Amino acid sequence: MPEVIFNGPAGRIEGRYQPAKKRGAPLAIILHPHPQFGGTMNNQIVYNLFYTFVNRGFSALRFNFRGVGRSQGHFDHGAGELSDAAAALDWMQALNPEAKSCWIAGVSFGAWIGMQLLMRRPEIEGFLSIAAMANRYDFSFLAPCPSSGLFVHGSEDRVAPVKEVMAVIEKVKTQKGIQIEHAVVEGANHFFDGRVEQLMEQVGVYLDQKVGPEILKSEQEQV
Repeated sequence: MPEVIFNGPAGRIEGRYQPAKKRGAPLAIILHPHPQFGGTMNNQIVYNLFYTFVNRGFSALRFNFRGVGRSQGHFDHGAGELSDAAAALDWMQALNPEAKSCWIAGVSFGAWIGMQLLMRRPEIEGFLSIAAMANRYDFSFLAPCPSSGLFVHGSEDRVAPVKEVMAVIEKVKTQKGIQIEHAVVEGANHFFDGRVEQLMEQVGVYLDQKVGPEILKSEQEQV
């Protein structure tokens, strides 16, 4: 998994990128939790999401928002971070001009950024929104939501309670053919402490239906 540096609006952006073996493979970008509360691209959930997509044949990228790790710039309360995410997608598309589609996955603060990017980029065909802080950030821009996707929350999330995101989902208007699903990991808090495995099981079930099983793991098991 090569370390990469690419240009962003506030200077260089540090990331980890794994290209797919097949040309034209779909893209996946994973966005980390809040930079001011310890969120980085090495977050355990971000790391697991990254490999979930890699193992399904995607070209995947996780990166540090501005001001985190070796990424230049300073925290910008979401506006700059959205620009960082757009730059990351531009960079991936330049490397993979034959890719027809993209998925976006975000954790907490990253989920809010990811959903905003989704509204701006029609090539994003699916999303994973983990522990979205619907009580702290405005998600009313999702009207209508242009892509199908999955919201996942912990039943014991005190930072962003389940009822808050359920209210958002109920209000969101969707286009014809678009489905928004929701899953709850019992006993999990906002950070899914001790419940990351259960979280990834929920994500895996959803992705199995939408994009297929983990082909790389299957190949490894056959060797």
